[in-house]
Amino acid sequence: MATVAQWMAGARVRTLPNSVSPVLVGAGAAWAINGFVWWQALLALVVALAFQVGVNYANDYSDGIRGTDTERVGPLRLVASGLVPAGSVKSAAFACFGLACVAGLVLVVTSGQWWLLALGVVSVLGAWFYTGGRKPYGYLGFGELAVFFFFGPIPVLGTMYVQTGRVSWFGVVASLALGSFSAAVMAANNLRDRPTDEESGKRTVAVRLGDSGTRVFFAVLTTLPYIVTVVLTFVATPWALLGLVATGKSGLATQTVLKGAVGPALIPVLKDTALAIIWAVATTAAAVLA
Repeated sequence: MATVAQWMAGARVRTLPNSVSPVLVGAGAAWAINGFVWWQALLALVVALAFQVGVNYANDYSDGIRGTDTERVGPLRLVASGLVPAGSVKSAAFACFGLACVAGLVLVVTSGQWWLLALGVVSVLGAWFYTGGRKPYGYLGFGELAVFFFFGPIPVLGTMYVQTGRVSWFGVVASLALGSFSAAVMAANNLRDRPTDEESGKRTVAVRLGDSGTRVFFAVLTTLPYIVTVVLTFVATPWALLGLVATGKSGLATQTVLKGAVGPALIPVLKDTALAIIWAVATTAAAVLA
């Protein structure tokens, strides 16, 4: 039987800042136009975190029953390791999706934006069919694109919209940076797993681009947030330059990738890239100070 620590490892809690960051920036963008509502921001955070943990368990389940995680150098997988029955992990995934849907429904009802129900349905389908179903889109090379939207524009602008009923240029531009950070985490993960993914039939972006192409792709994704920071400085507030404090960790991750790190040497890259929370805190502070 798996321990609590092993269940937490399966949830990949180290990547959860990727869910906190867009909600934080969305709340900051709402504050900047005098529309911040703390309890709605908190519910949006519950939605984001529950969805991400649910996706992580769903991926664990789907990859585990397909046998694509039998040999891996990354974090523990509950199903592939045999620690937890596949059905239990699937149930955990849907329990998380259920929690996200309940919190999301409260946001829809209280904001009166009923069209957001459709966005919730899309989110659930996107979460499950990333690695689930007969033709998971994550196996076809669309993972980074999906992550870009589900961890960038959708949560940032969704968090802002349920509080204010509108979006701002600050929120739109900032959401692009957070989408890039999260897509970079996936790109690094897929780069690490590229050899085994190719053998198992996964056609991820890393498999399609090859080793060198994926490293360049990663560098582009980690550079975009700092272009966004400069843009925000001119279109929103000079305080946006605070976002440059995040260059250290992601810059180190980019150097590691470009120098040719492989296998376990890429694991720290995932942690460093996931520290988009630093950029998010700095950018949220800029929104509040503007």
